Amino acid sequence: QVQLVESGGGLVQVGGSLRLSCAASGRTFISYTMGWFRQAPGKEREFVAAISGGGGSTSYADSVKGRFTISRGNAKNTIYLQMNSLKPEDTALYYCAARSGWPGTSPSSYDYWGQGTQVTVSS
Repeated sequence: QVQLVESGGGLVQVGGSLRLSCAASGRTFISYTMGWFRQAPGKEREFVAAISGGGGSTSYADSVKGRFTISRGNAKNTIYLQMNSLKPEDTALYYCAARSGWPGTSPSSYDYWGQGTQVTVSS
């Protein structure tokens, strides 16, 4: 059974940093694009960042470019999202997702999803 489990969310002040992790299990994800999405209350789920199966390609939403960095662990089944210079508008439930193929910015194109981890940025 495929599982994606996120961790690392929490409460942080404006300008602070957090590092999210996502551990994938149940199959080999080395060839899968993995991404981060977020959803704030009353808003649609939006793309944050994605990384290709080999880790050689990355993609970011304009709103997080220069502040967030997505990376992939050596085993390729774990991804991270380093979030710096956090803003109140970054507050959301952050989801990890996986799909075959590259690139992928639409939530509907992803096959597997985690349950999410809450990030709250206080001003």
